[in-house]
Amino acid sequence: MLFTDLFAIMSYKFYLLALVLLLSFVSSSVAQKTVRIEDVWQYYRFYPQTVRGVNWTKDGQYYTSQTGKAILKYDINTRKVVDTLYGKATHPKIEFDDYELSQAEDKILLSNQTESIYRRSTKAFYYVFDLKNGKLTKIYDQNADWDTRISHCTLSPDGSKVAFVFNNNLYWSSLDNPSKVIAITQNGKKNEIINGMADWVYEEEFSFTKAFQWSPDSKRIAFYTFDESQVREYNMQMWEGLYPQDYRFKYPKAGEANSKVKISIYFLENQTNLVIDLGKETDMYIPRINWTQNPEVLSIRRLNRLQNTLEILHADVGYMKTGKPELVLTEKSNTYIDLDFTDDLTYLADNKTFLHTSERDGYKHIYLYDLKGKLIRQVTKGNWEVSSIVGIDEKRKLIYYTSTEVSPLERHLYVIDFEGKNKKQLTTQKGVHRPNFSPDCKFYLDYYSSASQVPQVILYQTNPQKELAILERNEKLQNTLKEYKISPKEFFEFKTEDGTTLHGWLIKPLDMQAGKKYPVLMFVYGGPGSQQTENEWDSFNFFWYQHLASKGFAVACIDNRGTGGKGEAFKKITYANLGKYEVQDQISGAKYLATLPFIDKDRIGIWGWSYGGYMSSLCILLGNEVFKVAIAVAPVTNWRFYDTIYTERYLKLPQDNSNGYDDFSPITHASKLKGKYLLIHGTGDDNVHFQNAVEMQNALIKANKQFDSFYYPNRNHSISGGNTRLHLYQMMTNFLEKNL
Repeated sequence: MLFTDLFAIMSYKFYLLALVLLLSFVSSSVAQKTVRIEDVWQYYRFYPQTVRGVNWTKDGQYYTSQTGKAILKYDINTRKVVDTLYGKATHPKIEFDDYELSQAEDKILLSNQTESIYRRSTKAFYYVFDLKNGKLTKIYDQNADWDTRISHCTLSPDGSKVAFVFNNNLYWSSLDNPSKVIAITQNGKKNEIINGMADWVYEEEFSFTKAFQWSPDSKRIAFYTFDESQVREYNMQMWEGLYPQDYRFKYPKAGEANSKVKISIYFLENQTNLVIDLGKETDMYIPRINWTQNPEVLSIRRLNRLQNTLEILHADVGYMKTGKPELVLTEKSNTYIDLDFTDDLTYLADNKTFLHTSERDGYKHIYLYDLKGKLIRQVTKGNWEVSSIVGIDEKRKLIYYTSTEVSPLERHLYVIDFEGKNKKQLTTQKGVHRPNFSPDCKFYLDYYSSASQVPQVILYQTNPQKELAILERNEKLQNTLKEYKISPKEFFEFKTEDGTTLHGWLIKPLDMQAGKKYPVLMFVYGGPGSQQTENEWDSFNFFWYQHLASKGFAVACIDNRGTGGKGEAFKKITYANLGKYEVQDQISGAKYLATLPFIDKDRIGIWGWSYGGYMSSLCILLGNEVFKVAIAVAPVTNWRFYDTIYTERYLKLPQDNSNGYDDFSPITHASKLKGKYLLIHGTGDDNVHFQNAVEMQNALIKANKQFDSFYYPNRNHSISGGNTRLHLYQMMTNFLEKNL
């Protein structure tokens, strides 16, 4: 063998070895990446995919889904696309934000250029696409120079008409003659009268904004009218241009006047309105209306101002009827009625019975009644909560629901018959399952995740129970995660000094060293009925916590008393004393964490947003010997500044419970500040007003306490848009690195 050949072979082997080492190094480097704030809030690298805009067809054999700029129709059995309902080359080129199929599945309602108003309310341009002839019709096509976007455009059940709201009035038109728009109301006026759309406080606290409903036979429209003329205005200055602009809207603060609410029925045949007689008491709420199976009977739920008595009324609204409602069912509480826990009201197709959920035995369960309000039976029982009814198979007399029976940290799917027998658990994978059932309950999509499992969307058959396909695996996200060092959530529980069991999770610092002590940042929300310790995927804050973990922080979260998932007694102990027990529990949680061998008891911080900002503020004031640092983002600092529905539900009226409002207001305890406190707020926050931050600062200044603060001009409660979140989380990180 020649020397040159030997040298070449040796060089080649050296090259291969070097290449292997290089690839190993690169692979190792990729695996060792740590999460940056930019990864989370600029590039959104950890945002999961899902199956959006699902509409099941009536025959239960297909479903539609929005994919990019198209609406696709899938065969359930093959999981293949069988048609493009909208988005073909031959279709009109209108981009859309959302869509709705008509009941006959021959038309599609498309929304375009949607603009947000408040948390849930929007306005948009709407179009109806006829699948039979390919015609696209714009709704309320005024060809005007001014903004003619409308709100809540809704197809009638027979698909022949639409109703919508424009400038506080309710309208309808026939699709046969869409240029002929008929006004149902004409008295709408900004900051005075709203027809067919919720006022601010109903939208925020009763979670709806479309305030009208078509009757099942398309002959009537039931709608709300809000008279907010006596509600006091809140004024926000918007910092744009040479002079700031005033933005005024009606916002009822605790103890102040609410809107007066009317429910009316509009008859399309003779274009007349019938006002429902709801009694002489006007200082009350109508949190829900629903049509029963009878198109001439409207179900109305009435709630008193203190929200401890809920009534279900049935109003006969046939032609030539008075509409005077009949009281069917009354729920009472010594504390408050949690509407979220009584919202599963379903009128069954037999037109003889309805299902209703209640906490009357201490846990939310399902009850079956006849139409006169007589209890037939309690369907579910146990020391666990039904989360929601997700499907009702009336032919087989089966109810599908999710519950906390396995664990308050998880949500699993069950089926039970109308007799309350033959209960069966249908999901086994640990975590949170949020099913979407087909109308006939033969199939469902399981939107599933856990703290360690990225979100998946799985298609199931129910009879027999069978997995058909995984429609979304989030493989891209899984591959992205392989590039990063991740410290998983570890769930734990402990007992407080008074023996209460609390649940929490902990993220440990990356690359922990034996014997070393680390700071811990606690995250808190803590509000009534909320839960932060569910075993579910977290796409955003979890990855900021990974960034903190890479910098040597531990991060923890504990659900205090007052939160959800554990029954009425655990949740409602905070009634009339918000802040008292919650702060006790967070202090107990901090002391528990301090006992862990790797936690530095002198470096414990806490942060929260909204109710969590209220909590973090109180914690550093009342727990000033435990907490060294607190960050409060958009906090309530005095419940007198917050809205009627939310605040009075948990604290009663301030006129009747002044101590409940003041004893645990952070403003009351400003003089107790010892540690480092960062107060952050958006000046355009329509929900928790900037006033809360201003008054907190005044109290701290009066007490001669030094603190840090930052305001975001014109940002609302979410403090978002553009680089805002990136800026916010970088600032909070810098504050923690400097002070914790």
